[in-house]
Amino acid sequence: MSPIVLYIHGFNSSPKSFKAQLLDARIASDGEGLEFRCPALPHLPGEAIGLLEETLEGKSKNEAILVGSSLGGFYATHLTERHGYRSILINPAINPHVGLEAYLGLQRNLYTHEEYTFTREHLNQLEQLYIEQPERHENYLLMHTMGDELLDWRIAAKKYHKSQRLIIQGSDHGFAEFKDYLDVVMNFIQQDN
Repeated sequence: MSPIVLYIHGFNSSPKSFKAQLLDARIASDGEGLEFRCPALPHLPGEAIGLLEETLEGKSKNEAILVGSSLGGFYATHLTERHGYRSILINPAINPHVGLEAYLGLQRNLYTHEEYTFTREHLNQLEQLYIEQPERHENYLLMHTMGDELLDWRIAAKKYHKSQRLIIQGSDHGFAEFKDYLDVVMNFIQQDN
């Protein structure tokens, strides 16, 4: 069975995000023996984690690598601490149960245009998934842009201070230069394959 690379998209994003598309194309061309997956996540965090767990069902910690962007990085941390998968965290949300409080109310997915109401129940479910301090330090590669306008790179750098880290000058939350760092991503993915 092929190892999978599970891309976990962020808040109000989808499998059509440009980073997911770039990584999918790179794995198709250079990721021999790897299978790319990027499920469309439900907006409720409990349901999102349920779908990710289902996608990973039957995969040992050596048969899956997670790539989580923004809120997807928060989910990846939860799954790594719970199951031991290796994860690449791209501009990860650290405490979305606090940071997303400003988004309470009507939301619209950037790609699907689906509308839903973001409620305190969403925040409560995120808080239940929160990992105070990761312990599987060797399982992470943190990639954070200093120019991220939504998330402070210093908070993530402190939380993952014992993990491999790549802090990138400039850029933005969407990590517009992601394509330039695909070699780094692939090297981490293929370490044990």
